[in-house]
Amino acid sequence: MRWQCSARLRGLRPVAAAPWAALLALGLPGWVLAVSATAAAVVPEHHASTAGQPPLDWLLTDRGPFHRAQEYTDFVERYRQGFTTRYRIYRHKVPLGPLKGFHFRTAAATSPTPLIFPVSKQGEKWLPAPRVTETRTGPLGCSNYDNLDSVSSVLVQSPENKVQLLGLQVLLPEYLRERFVAAALSYITCSSEGELICKGNDCWCKCSPTFPECNCPDADIQAMEDSLLQIQDSWATHNRQFEESEEFQALLKRLPDDRFLNSTAISQFWAVDTSLQHRYQQLGASLRVLFKKTHRIVRRLFNLCKRCHRQPRFRLPKERSLPYWWNRIQSLLYCGESTFPGTFLEQSHSCTCPYDQSSCQGPIPCALGEGPACAHCAPDNSTRCGSCNPGYVLAQGLCRPEVAESLENFLGLETDLQDLELKYLLQKRDSRIEVHSIFISNDMRLGSWFDPSWRKRMLLTLKSNKYKPGLVHVMLALSLQICLTKNSTLEPVMAIYVNPFGGSHSESWFMPVSEGSFPDWERTNVDAAAQCQNWTITLGNRWKTFFETVHVYLRSRIKSLDDNSNETIYYEPLEMTDPSKNLGYMKINTLQVFGYSLPFDPDAIRDLILQLDYPYTQGSQDSALLQLIELRDRVNQLSPPGKVRLDLFSCLLRHRLKLANNEVGRIQSSLRAFNSKLPNPVEYETGKLCS
Repeated sequence: MRWQCSARLRGLRPVAAAPWAALLALGLPGWVLAVSATAAAVVPEHHASTAGQPPLDWLLTDRGPFHRAQEYTDFVERYRQGFTTRYRIYRHKVPLGPLKGFHFRTAAATSPTPLIFPVSKQGEKWLPAPRVTETRTGPLGCSNYDNLDSVSSVLVQSPENKVQLLGLQVLLPEYLRERFVAAALSYITCSSEGELICKGNDCWCKCSPTFPECNCPDADIQAMEDSLLQIQDSWATHNRQFEESEEFQALLKRLPDDRFLNSTAISQFWAVDTSLQHRYQQLGASLRVLFKKTHRIVRRLFNLCKRCHRQPRFRLPKERSLPYWWNRIQSLLYCGESTFPGTFLEQSHSCTCPYDQSSCQGPIPCALGEGPACAHCAPDNSTRCGSCNPGYVLAQGLCRPEVAESLENFLGLETDLQDLELKYLLQKRDSRIEVHSIFISNDMRLGSWFDPSWRKRMLLTLKSNKYKPGLVHVMLALSLQICLTKNSTLEPVMAIYVNPFGGSHSESWFMPVSEGSFPDWERTNVDAAAQCQNWTITLGNRWKTFFETVHVYLRSRIKSLDDNSNETIYYEPLEMTDPSKNLGYMKINTLQVFGYSLPFDPDAIRDLILQLDYPYTQGSQDSALLQLIELRDRVNQLSPPGKVRLDLFSCLLRHRLKLANNEVGRIQSSLRAFNSKLPNPVEYETGKLCS
């Protein structure tokens, strides 16, 4: 068997390897692993004749001693068929020395020259000990590591090929070992194009001037970028297959076409389709597999490009969310009038078409909803509104806000009288702004002296339901002329209650004289003796209010001067039984209300109310509700000051239209319900005044 040893050495003789490669070939067979690109570099050496030595092919002839050897027969057959064997090398976890933990990438073998790297137990301080796993491209069999001439061994080829080494065979003198390792690793990892440099747990090749890109494996990087492009194509294919699936197309056919479907409506149809949900989950599972594969390749790609002069070129795939698919359905429904559908823009209800398509937008049905949206689409043209929501009117296929008609036919509320004009007219006691009313009192008479020690009650009323049914009245000011006897120490005190539209005294509100920003009484002398004064409270346009009856409660207090503080003080008079101790008398000459009267048509308002239940035409009910809401708000605007407005409108319905309490409540409920559906509804709290 001596020929095998010599043949092995001849077969492993490096032809164009580095000088140190020949030295390694002299090691013991059990400590050397020879790696070649193919068996073609080994087999010819077995059969070729060398100078001065006879050929050895006769050993394998019919008369040779090994012509029936099964191992040789298998080797020749595998060689003829082109089969090879590959090895994967794994690292044993053992204590490391100076080069601990370094990974080296090897370039793919491009020539039959063997790349030889020794493995030794005695050099563990240098590199990890490898574990070799054989991978064959041909039929599997038992490897014979003592006869490498019969095995074509190559490193596993991959874009990220790594070799991990540990230890060296003690073949060199100790002073040459470090230089030897550096040269060997530079040869393996840098492919003789540079010098291997390792610093700070990182290694790279210091490229020679001839190979400036030795750190940048262009072929491997290009392969990875191509793989990412293939994944991108697969990603698009999965999405296209989902869109073309039976489940997705079935949903498109089930969607209604008589109204516009926004993304929310489409999401509701999507949520109840179980088969589509299952198909979407399958799509997600497939894309997650591709996404993980993409991330692995991208990490490897950045690792390879770390020292390249160019950045890697790739684009990460992006998963399409549910809102994307809902918008895609809208695009297929409304932007599919071309070869390739456009993209639907829900905010503008329009389509963005592909650059090579002049138009892709189809008919978009009307949108149903509240407010200005359509209540129904037109049956003959779904792109236009057929009917509108309350508070809107149909105009040319669109719903426009409906504006209440003028209230002049029901109640005139406009006046051009300004505050300065009003003040001037009050000073002149102009009869044009006086509202003529009836004076009633059981305690006193106008123009007669009376003892003011006790409270006196008087009122002015209009009795509009009897005498003026076509008018309502607005108070701008109230004036009394009060006279006192000479040297009287009495001071008049008045409490004013206003009843807006009639009814009992309990349905009146108290006038908060001089409270907050509400006006106070103004007093002016009528004569030089100052026995008579005009007491006037001016409400003006800010505090003007409806009135039907004004109740005046008059009482007196004693005015005195405080000797200590020099201030005027008041106190209530005591009952005087002795006439000689009378404190004086008082007289009311006039009691007047200044303001104006407004036209009022109760029959027309009753007709509006009747249309709530029996509308004359389509839309007349909404029009009647709008006018009643406008009338309610205008009346309640003249509510007196307070934390909440008083509900004067209910008093108007109750006492001027003579409606029952339950009818008033029903009307108010209808107005509130209709008002809540209007655009920008204005709601306010009101206090109850009339029962």
